[in-house]
Order: sequence, then C-alpha cells, then structure tokens
Amino acid sequence: MSDFVRIVEVGPRDGLQNEKQLIPTADKIELIDRLSATGLRSIEATSFVSPKWVPQLADAAEVFTGIRRLPGIIYPVLVPNEQGYARARAVGVEEVAVFTAASEQFNRTNTNAGIDESLLRFEPVLAQARADGVKVRGYVSTVLGCPYQGDVPLADVVHVARRLHAMGCYEISLGDTIGVGTPHKARAMLQAVAAEIPMQALAVHFHDTYGQALANIAACLEEGVRVVDSAVAGTGGCPYARGASGNVASEDVVYMLHGMGMVTGIDLPALAATGHWLSERLGRDTGSRTGKALAAS
Repeated sequence: MSDFVRIVEVGPRDGLQNEKQLIPTADKIELIDRLSATGLRSIEATSFVSPKWVPQLADAAEVFTGIRRLPGIIYPVLVPNEQGYARARAVGVEEVAVFTAASEQFNRTNTNAGIDESLLRFEPVLAQARADGVKVRGYVSTVLGCPYQGDVPLADVVHVARRLHAMGCYEISLGDTIGVGTPHKARAMLQAVAAEIPMQALAVHFHDTYGQALANIAACLEEGVRVVDSAVAGTGGCPYARGASGNVASEDVVYMLHGMGMVTGIDLPALAATGHWLSERLGRDTGSRTGKALAAS
C-alpha cells in the first residue's frame, strides 16, 4: 500500500444536512469552492434526497450547478433511489453514492425495510449507473454500533459490504455512525470486511462522539486502508443518536496523517481557514482542535 491517503470531504453533505438553521445556497457553493482550492480530490457536494425529509439539501441542483468543478476533483452526491439518481444526472453528476446500514433495526426504523430489502432498492440505481458509466460508492453505517439494537454483528457488516461491492460499488465506506467504536473494535471490523473485499476498495468514516475517531483511523491505517472520510470543522452528527457528535474534523485527520509521514496533497492552513470560515457562518467555534491551534499560533 502507498503512503498516499485520499481524504473524502463530506462536510458539504454529511456535515451540513443536520444543521437546524437553513444555510444559504450561496454559502454552500462558496464552501465547496473553498474546499476545491485546498488540494482535496474528492468533495461530496450534496444529496438528492426528498426535500420533505432533508430540507437543508432541497437546493441540491442549485448547489451542484453553481460550484466551479475543477479538473482532477470528483464531486460525488448521495442518491437514495432512482428518482434521486435521475435528478442528479440531469445536472451533470458523474459519481453518486448509496447509503444503507449494517443494523437490521436501524434500517427498519429509518427506512421501513430490512437490510436485504434496502439493498434490493439500490439494484435499479446500480444498473442505470453501469449503463451511464457513472461510478457508485457505497456507504455502510452503524458498523460498530447502533442506537437501537446496540452491538452489530460483524457478520452483518461483512454481508452488507460484500453485497454492495458485488452490486457494483467501486468503494465501500464503513461508517461508525454514532461514534462508539474503539481502535481494537475498528481494526477487527476492518479485518473482517477486508477478508471479503480488497482493502483498496475500502474507506473508513468515523464520528468522534467519544473522542476515538483519530485513534480508530490510525488503527485502520496500520491495517492498510488508504481512504478516509472526514468533514471540515468537524461538522455533522447522527440525528438518531443522543449525544453523537460530528464527523472527525478533516483538519485533525490531515494533521495526523502529515505527522505520520503520509501524503494527502492538502494545504492544511488553507483547509483550516475554510473550517473557520464555515464555523463563522454557522455561528459557533470550529470543531477542529487543529483549526483552533493553528488560529492561536
């Protein structure tokens, strides 16, 4: 495995979707354009979900058509179904992501369907994407714990990840949605999935509820993973988990990676400045310790 780590910046989508105050479309566009100037190569722009369920992202088409898409950067979007996929393609989206959970109870509570049924819903999306030459990324949430059922069997995580990969997802992002994982558990989970899917097709996505996200990422890096999801300024959170904090901050991940001798291609001061800019727009301090330290230095 190389020492290059690809950061998938999820702040514009996963970071903002649970914000209670509606964020102006112009600010979302400026956020993505600022992120594009930091050296990031993958920026998840928005989600084409129903505005009824996620009002914050009702302007998905306006945001995507408003950003400056730079060469060498991919701007994936989340799509929940065929309708979302069609809306995304209508504005020129070239990469999409689908989302499910390893927890049977989480799936049933939030989508009124079990794991297998939720996976079946994605088959038409994957089929159309193949026909269109569109790459699809798969998210598996609750890989280390569920707010409803508690522990999630590793076999269930492997089952969902394997199915998504077999359906055509080029990359599977393994998400600790409520941030309860610890390094030993994170490593064991990754090892179990990597026994069925090539490590090069795996990514990790940790929330920082108990302050374990960086340690979890480090443990997974030691196993060979080289794709990490994170959100600028540590934005985000799970609306279904009491006390669940945001995603691990991109600034903190990049600082750690550079300190480990890893290469990201990201300008850390520029990324931290973007985190402060976003935090000002949200009316609160940045959730990144690195961002705070750089501002004070």
